[in-house]
Amino acid sequence: MSTAPDRRSRKRLATRQAISDAATRLFIERGFDQVTVDDIAEAADVGRMTVFNHFQRKEDMFFDRDAEGRELLLAALAGKAPEQSPLEALRQLAQQLVREQHPALAFSERSSSFVAAVGASEALKARARAIRDELEAALAQALARSAGRAAPDADAEFAAGLLLASWSCAYLQAHQQYRHSADAAQAQAWFLARAEQGCAAVRAALAGTPYV
Repeated sequence: MSTAPDRRSRKRLATRQAISDAATRLFIERGFDQVTVDDIAEAADVGRMTVFNHFQRKEDMFFDRDAEGRELLLAALAGKAPEQSPLEALRQLAQQLVREQHPALAFSERSSSFVAAVGASEALKARARAIRDELEAALAQALARSAGRAAPDADAEFAAGLLLASWSCAYLQAHQQYRHSADAAQAQAWFLARAEQGCAAVRAALAGTPYV
């Protein structure tokens, strides 16, 4: 009985992915600000309204995996062992993502082009800041929940802000290393070293709280 809905769901996901892939290719080739929604629709072989049925704004096609990153963070906190601190669960997640070569922490020509495209567009930089703010709020709530505290909690908000700031800086610096060396392993090692420093800073700042 569920065959038709499943088929429709698969078709919808395939169309969304085709739009995203076409948009990403065009953004990297031409630059984000030089690509129109009509260009994307034509490249994906769909109508303009189909594009907007899947994405509210052009920026969302560029950052189409931000929800996945958020879910990884929240799942790490929700699934942590009782004896494990929230900060340790997130620290181990970063290690795991690098170990498993997850696309979120891959360093390649493609990811380098992605970072460069963000830096070249004020619209993308603004959207990146908004996504970061949304992620920080969601992470603070999840941290409070994992520590058995009611949200909003000032310590959880502080921890989320410090951790994301250090990881963002680590990611951008690692890409700078990659652009100079074209060595993905070296870039990953740089990211992990900086991420560890960030976790140490959060641990020191929130000593005595259930987050560390």
